[in-house]
Amino acid sequence: MTEKTNLYDLSFDELTAFVTDLGQPKFRAQQVWDWLYKQFALDFEAMSNLSKPLRAQLAEQATLHIGHIVDELYSSDGRTKKVLFQLPDGQYIETVLMTYDKRRTLCISTQAGCAMGCVFCATGQMGFFRHLTVAEIVAQVLYFAHELAQSGEHVTNIVMMGMGEPLHNYERTLTAVDRLTDPNGFNLGARKITISTVGLVPAMRRYADEQRQTPLAVSLHAATDAERDKLIPVNRRWPIAEVLDACRYVVEKTGRRITFEWALINGENDTIEQAQALGKLIQGMLCHVNLIPLNPTEGYGGAPSSVENVDKFQEVLAAYGVSSTVRVRRGIDIQAGCGQLRNRVVKNSRDVPPPTIA
Repeated sequence: MTEKTNLYDLSFDELTAFVTDLGQPKFRAQQVWDWLYKQFALDFEAMSNLSKPLRAQLAEQATLHIGHIVDELYSSDGRTKKVLFQLPDGQYIETVLMTYDKRRTLCISTQAGCAMGCVFCATGQMGFFRHLTVAEIVAQVLYFAHELAQSGEHVTNIVMMGMGEPLHNYERTLTAVDRLTDPNGFNLGARKITISTVGLVPAMRRYADEQRQTPLAVSLHAATDAERDKLIPVNRRWPIAEVLDACRYVVEKTGRRITFEWALINGENDTIEQAQALGKLIQGMLCHVNLIPLNPTEGYGGAPSSVENVDKFQEVLAAYGVSSTVRVRRGIDIQAGCGQLRNRVVKNSRDVPPPTIA
């Protein structure tokens, strides 16, 4: 049986070729494209301005399906929803919707699992399974866009901070970004999408050379190599000095501010000494620091910083002229940190494919 084509994998030109190969006029491609990216149809039957024979033809040869929903969780305050999708090959990915007063932010995944091995991250603890396809990345957004549209709302922001290291899956991640920012398609502003990285230096430099305008958030978490080596194994390949050089290169090439992510771990990286070391490292750089009290995971014994330590850390950064904010942790009661729901669901399952070598 011939494998169906997932239409989310196709650019507009590729979709046009696909539709014309079905014997249809080119304008049908525009209709299908609009249904995908403007009206967020989740099946072909919803595409009411297409003929029934064409809808049947599309259903026979194409798909919009990436998997099925295994679990949905809602935070007690009603502001966070987490969905666990199971893909056709048995892998799992997580997507989170966070609602604020005016923003509707999605946290999406770019890989099943992660090869970076960050010790405090549930996804890093599980290992790497595979890269997601463009369709699997884009479909997470369009699923929630469809849901929000039912109440007259829309996706305002996307953070690629779910499962996986986005720049490890560079081609597909950035193709998905291009698809989502296409002014003739989903049309989300490039600056409304933030890409997180632990600091893959060659990919960061490529990103800068391509003049990308989607903001970068660099997961730094420590200001000395000795400390960062313990938290983020990839630091042994690209130590802090190289990561910061790449950050300055991104700022120079794009004119965009870099954000540094810092998970505050009680007694580890929330000390006055670490704050001073960080202030010295990034003083004068066009940057901002997101301070995030640690989201505890089963595989890591660290605890989140106290309010007192968070305040002191922020005061030290301010003394170096470094701006920072303390990010509100969302969805802690529903295991909204990346990888946590997946781990809970598969903990006792024997049907989960094993990690691969990255």
